[in-house]
Order: sequence, then C-alpha cells, then structure tokens
Amino acid sequence: MDRQTSNRDDIRTGRRSFLRGTLAAALLPLAAGCQYVVLGGYLLGGRPSYEPRFDAETKRSMTDKDVTVAVVCYLPKEHKWDFPGIDDEITKHVCHRLKDHQIQVIRPEHVRAWLDEHPDWDRPEEIGEAFGATYVIYLDVLDFSLYEAGRSNLYRGRSEVAVKVTAMDPRHKGEGEEIYTANLISKYPLEIPRDTHDVTYERFKLEYLARLSEEIGRNFYEHYAGDDMSDAT
Repeated sequence: MDRQTSNRDDIRTGRRSFLRGTLAAALLPLAAGCQYVVLGGYLLGGRPSYEPRFDAETKRSMTDKDVTVAVVCYLPKEHKWDFPGIDDEITKHVCHRLKDHQIQVIRPEHVRAWLDEHPDWDRPEEIGEAFGATYVIYLDVLDFSLYEAGRSNLYRGRSEVAVKVTAMDPRHKGEGEEIYTANLISKYPLEIPRDTHDVTYERFKLEYLARLSEEIGRNFYEHYAGDDMSDAT
C-alpha cells in the first residue's frame, strides 16, 4: 500500500472515530438522564446562577452596606406541641444561612429574648424598631412535619411557609411597609422518604432544617443550578 492510500485510510478512520464520538455525546443525555446535560453546561461555562427573587422583585439587596436584618418565625400552637422549640430552631438555621452569605442578621437569641419580654407584640415593625433593623423577615409556618403523610415509620420533612419582608421607614420611627411575600412548599427528601431505622430522629431533623433554611434563604441570596441534586434521596 502506497503512502497516499495509507493517508486516505487514516483520514477515513479519523472521521469515523469523530462521528462515533459525536453521536455518543449526543446520546448520553438520553441514556443517562438530565445530569449529563447539567454536566455539559458546567464544562462549557460553569454552573448557572439564579438571582435572589427578593432582589429581582424589589430592586433591593440584603447584602447592601449597612443593612441589618431581623428574623422571626411563627408556628401555630398545634405544631409547637408536636415539635417543641422548632420555631427557634428554624430561626437559628435561617440566620446562619443568611450570615454565611454576607447578610448581617440580628442575633436570634436577642430577638427571642425581646419576644419573651413583649408577648403582646403583633407587628413586625415593632421588632424592626427595637433592633434598628433595615428589614424584618417574618416566617409564617402554616404547616410542618417530619414524617411521610400517614406513616410513622418514614421520615419526610414537609413545610408550608409564607415568607414576608417588612422594610422599615427611616423617616418615620416605628413605621414600615411589607415589600415582599413568597409562598414556599418544602419537601425533603425530594424523591424517596427515609426509613426511621436508617437515621435517628435528631439527625433527620437537622438535615431537614438545613434543607428548609436553604430554601428560605434562596429568596435573599444567589444560588446555583444543581444545588438540589444531593437532596433527592
């Protein structure tokens, strides 16, 4: 075989290899699911990020200079009986998330002490005035459970939370305006509930509070595509 013929064969072989590789890359998402699509996006330009909904709707940001935030959580009495102290735990986890994303928060134990001293409070503006906060995040937890519906042997964190933000008016003491609302329906794990024999109650509660606080926090800080993959099971 002469050199020219050999070169032509090498070119044909190279083309066939290229076409096979291209076809395999195209079929991977169909064969293995959307994770390959996400992975391809990461390789091309990094993980896509999402602007906080609060910022998009209000044209404000809780990471702005000199902004301070107070967080308060309310649960109906029946949930407090079933899960004592869960309102304080939710508040602490949310404050921790916000602080980790450069949002300056009033220490939750200070807010709790004020609430205990003022049991008749009924407006977020009262909390904002007491602490000189720029914003008050009010979490109205309408539903909360750590179990799969109707199953005491399976864990599944479930919540319905109305997230509301009051902006304090710096010109008028003790006055403010509700500028943001969002309704959150939370479920964890996303796909398959956890057997109570596989994890302790306290461990699962911590896992779910971490998940719930992240979902609430995403209203106020940037997050990325693919963040939920580890929470499927």
